[in-house]
Amino acid sequence: MSRHCQVTGAVPGFGRNVPWSKKKTSRRFDVNVQTKRYWVPSLGRNVKLRVSARGIKVIDARGIDAVVADLIAKGRKF
Repeated sequence: MSRHCQVTGAVPGFGRNVPWSKKKTSRRFDVNVQTKRYWVPSLGRNVKLRVSARGIKVIDARGIDAVVADLIAKGRKF
């Protein structure tokens, strides 16, 4: 499973390491993904989500019920 946020859809970025010698090597910018468990009153159960730090802020701002309703509308399973 890749490091991917279920709320924002953030995925790893790719780039290059460029040292002084200019010998370029590829690198990967991973997303700060954490597994969080939330109580969803509308479902009456806990939901475990893999969310980034920005995804946690989105849940705090909009509320877990609204975010879960959007995920269900998109057809995602938990």
